[in-house]
Amino acid sequence: MVVGVLKEIKAEENRVAMTPAGVEVMNQSGHTVLVEKAAGIGSGFEDHAYAEAGAEIVGPPKEIFARADMLMHVKEPLPPEYDLIREDQIIFTYLHLAAEEKLTHVLIERGSANIAYETIQKPDGSLPLLTPMSEVAGRMAIQQGAKYLEMAQGGHGILLGGVPGVDPGMVAIIGAGVVGTNAAKMACGLGAKVYLLDLSLERLRYLSDVMPSNCFLLMSSPATIRDLIKRADVVVGAVLIPGAKAPELITRDMLKTMKKGAVLVDVAIDQGGCFETSRPTTHADPIYEVDGIVHYCVANMPGAVPKTSTIALTNATLPYAVEIASKGWKKAMQDNPEIKLGANVVKGQVTYKGVAEAFDLEYVPIDSLL
Repeated sequence: MVVGVLKEIKAEENRVAMTPAGVEVMNQSGHTVLVEKAAGIGSGFEDHAYAEAGAEIVGPPKEIFARADMLMHVKEPLPPEYDLIREDQIIFTYLHLAAEEKLTHVLIERGSANIAYETIQKPDGSLPLLTPMSEVAGRMAIQQGAKYLEMAQGGHGILLGGVPGVDPGMVAIIGAGVVGTNAAKMACGLGAKVYLLDLSLERLRYLSDVMPSNCFLLMSSPATIRDLIKRADVVVGAVLIPGAKAPELITRDMLKTMKKGAVLVDVAIDQGGCFETSRPTTHADPIYEVDGIVHYCVANMPGAVPKTSTIALTNATLPYAVEIASKGWKKAMQDNPEIKLGANVVKGQVTYKGVAEAFDLEYVPIDSLL
């Protein structure tokens, strides 16, 4: 199969979908890899490294779209790419379609086979291709929250870890999945007082055994959230419903109860955000203020640390990419139920229930296409 690796065109997105080491593995599996010129520069991978690994360096992206059987991206296709997508072409990337109605309709019209990194799921419910980027985003959430608490950045001048004789800052993290747990580890390591909320008692019991003593585990509820945000210096939204729009857990009215200069970090912004006042921002213009509360809602947080993120992403995606390329999307889905769960829009049909429900579209189980 001919596999195309595209240069990202989303604002300040420096990651790339495959490292040169990944290209070498693809070649050894019998596949041709086309890499767009300068695709890996932002992640520290020069064109010559890809060429030495066996890739063909291609100039215009239009040629890659025309030649590749499978396209690999990091972020979702953007408007300049819509008309280049071919019928039956495999698109393998983060799609987050439940927050992208226009793109959903475009992919339906194009008739491509669109497999989302974020909905590939293991039997235990874990999300192997979302996990590495969630680990990065969770850790970054605290770095960014701590930075924007600085008065010069619009915050109210609190040092999260405090100093001897001074109370540390307080961090409330909603959702104790991969993002939330990594955020809690970072916040606890800084010395903050951390509250980590989740709806799963089993998850909370597990975390109570492994988290440090400055992490307090609480059952999530609207009342608990309302109480904690009044006292929090940083609130991290880390709630994910795989493939579906994130629930809005903090309303505009609730902002009025928060400390002026507190920081909201919405890691769920790719899925629509879990705060009513959230809207996507960029690394170039990452924050805005609503009712005196600083909002950080960058939609591609791991793109700020691409050298770490690209290697972590390739480590996770490569085995699935090799299987899809070797078998084709249909046989790969028949053989591997994890890949089957990645099917979001295939041959003009919405094959992921969360996406169909988000836009009131007809849901067609992927099994009917296999």
